[in-house]
Amino acid sequence: MFHNANPSARAGVVGVIDPDAYATGTQTTGWIKAATFMSFLAIVMAGDLGAAATIDAKIQQATDATGTGAKDVAGLTITQLTKAGNDDNKQVLLNLQQGDLDINNGFTYFRLSMAVGTAACDAGAIVLGFDPRYGEATANDLATVDEVVS
Repeated sequence: MFHNANPSARAGVVGVIDPDAYATGTQTTGWIKAATFMSFLAIVMAGDLGAAATIDAKIQQATDATGTGAKDVAGLTITQLTKAGNDDNKQVLLNLQQGDLDINNGFTYFRLSMAVGTAACDAGAIVLGFDPRYGEATANDLATVDEVVS
């Protein structure tokens, strides 16, 4: 399937937490409609962690694009990144399939939530959708995607 297609035809940017120096607190992507793509990959990127800093991340689900009934997706929480664990400049990948969501109870949206604890640190994240149900993935990219070059 899609053997000759550009990777950008198969993978779309559907969520971001812009890379920045974050104080303690939680950052999230917007709510993402799971039906648009077959599967998803969230990539959490830790930069330089402050003294004793931690980063936690998880996938949450909701029944609509405003976050109604938000709850965590079981099993999609990272092992905490820590300064003490020498986790500066590391990445963590979270795979999500539509079947991971509580679709039977109407949970058809999800987001990535990233929490910085104890001290400020550099971090960011991106969520990619793979194999769109219709058309090319770039048609579903966030408006912040400035250019696709082939």
